[in-house]
Formats: sequence, structure tokens, C-alpha cells
Amino acid sequence: MRAVVCQQFAPLDQLVIEERPSPALAPGQVRVRVTAAGVNFVDALIVQGLYQIKPPLPFVAGGETVGVVTELGEGVTSPTLGDRVLITSGFGGFATEMVYPADRVLVVPAMLSDGQAATFMQSYMTAYFALVHRANLQPGQWLLVLGAGGGVGLAAVDVGRALGLQVIAVASSQDKRDMALSRGAVAVIDSSTEDVKARAKEISGDGVDAVYDPVGGRMGEECLRALREDGQYIVIGFASGEIPKLPANQVLLRNRRVTGVDWGAWVGRNPAANQALVKQLIAMIEAGKVHPVEPVSYPFDHAAQALADQQQRRVVGKAVLVP
Repeated sequence: MRAVVCQQFAPLDQLVIEERPSPALAPGQVRVRVTAAGVNFVDALIVQGLYQIKPPLPFVAGGETVGVVTELGEGVTSPTLGDRVLITSGFGGFATEMVYPADRVLVVPAMLSDGQAATFMQSYMTAYFALVHRANLQPGQWLLVLGAGGGVGLAAVDVGRALGLQVIAVASSQDKRDMALSRGAVAVIDSSTEDVKARAKEISGDGVDAVYDPVGGRMGEECLRALREDGQYIVIGFASGEIPKLPANQVLLRNRRVTGVDWGAWVGRNPAANQALVKQLIAMIEAGKVHPVEPVSYPFDHAAQALADQQQRRVVGKAVLVP
């Protein structure tokens, strides 16, 4: 099998494509021929040593993988041979073959392509966990989504619309704003030319009920001021590379709140509760209420370029490696 290997925490162009022996299959596991591997912003941070989690070196990058079950370990009755399955492993996904515990794979809904299935879980579960479990937003409320053209932001637009929220999408390019409109945003703001705070308050009236921020930096600091009474600033991440310095007086004023979202860490502590949320999200997909975007495809050997494009926010929507 072939794999994208991080031999040391270094720039993305130091990733190596290696030929490796096929992994042994243990009881309770399935062997999967990989057909698509999702490329996420966090993957780029991990291989450069810029994330809080630093796996032992060397390791195979990639945390979301879709493929076809080709072999069953002893005792496995589900899934079955030929099933399309999704593996959310954290690491090991940028490979042409994987073995994984059978009870931890998810059979892919029929309406999703391999690319959609390999790129929806992290972004859509982050959005669903944030908007439903953490923020408890209600139909009719105003949601301002920063970085709405990227995978995490676009998922929040789609999930927010499905939950009955009035979504304002912020993005820097026309194609990203058009993508957000296609996923149900009621209005868009050009972050490169417009005053986001002023426009958000103008569109929503007295201000928005929540800001969904995967970007951070100065824009996050400004958009805190776009919140109305009892509004929530939802901290998702810092794609800009800068952690915002939120002024505490602006939190105090009008009884605003700051809500942190770390879905990945929460999953580890609450696996049963997470499974319930995953089932709810899958039901929404099957009912046609949310629509994961078809990702931009990269050849397997172009993993470093795919990660760089994701990190530099050149990708509209999501990206996927195709072996």
C-alpha cells in the first residue's frame, strides 16, 4: 500500500509518499480499500507540529477516510464485504488501504458520493455540535458565519439554514459567497471590502444572536460588537493564525457570552452522546435537509499541495485526495 507519511514536524513539502506493507488484519477489524480521503485544515497544522496534538513520529496523516470493505476479521458480521464505509481515525487516513475496528466504522449513506462522505464529518459535526449542543440556537435567530467559504464555515451555513436560523455568510471572494448562498445564506458580506460588523447589524436589525468564528484575528474581535443582547460569540478555531483578543468589556456590555467549541476532545469524553448526535446529523442528510458540498479532488501524490491550498484558504468548500 501507499501512504502519505510525516517523518518529522516540518513544512508541508517535507511529506513523503511511501510504499508500505499491507497492515495485518486482527479479529474484530475490517480491511478497507480507500477511495477518498478528506483534507482538513487541522491536518496541515498537525503535520507541521502546529496543533496541540502531536502524534509520535513517523505517522500517516489524514483523519477522514472513505473506502470499500475488502476483508473481514474474525467475528465481524457488520459491515459486510463491499460496503462503503467512513472511518474517522484522526490519523492514518492518507493511505490506499486501512484496517480499523468494525464497530467504529460508519456505513456511508447512499446519497453521498465518496468525496462528500470523506469530507463532511469533521466540519458538519463541528457545526451541529456548536449550534445545537453548545449554543442551543433557536429557529428565527440570526447567525453570522465568518469564513463561510471554507469547509467548516460552509457547513455552519448549511446546518444553520436547516435549523431555521437566518444565516449571514462572510467570505472574501465572489465564488465563496455564491457557494454560501447556494447553501441557504439569506445574505452575504464581502470581508475584503465591507465593514462586517456594520453590515451584519444593518442586515439583522439590532445585531446578530450568534457569531460562528473559525477564523479568529481582528475580524473576530470586531464581530463581537455585532452581537445583540444575550448574544453568543462561538469560538471554533483560528484559521487566520491569530487568536483574537476579545475585549472583556464588550462581553459584559449587553450580557454577551463566549462559547467554546472543541468537538474532537468532547467526543473522546462522551462517545455515546456523540453517537446520538451523529445519528441526528445522518438523519438530516438522508432527509435532504443538509447538503454536504462535492469537494475539490486532488491526486494522491499531491497531498502537500492539497494541504497547502486548504491552509491558505484557496479551497472553496472542501478538498479530498483520491488514490
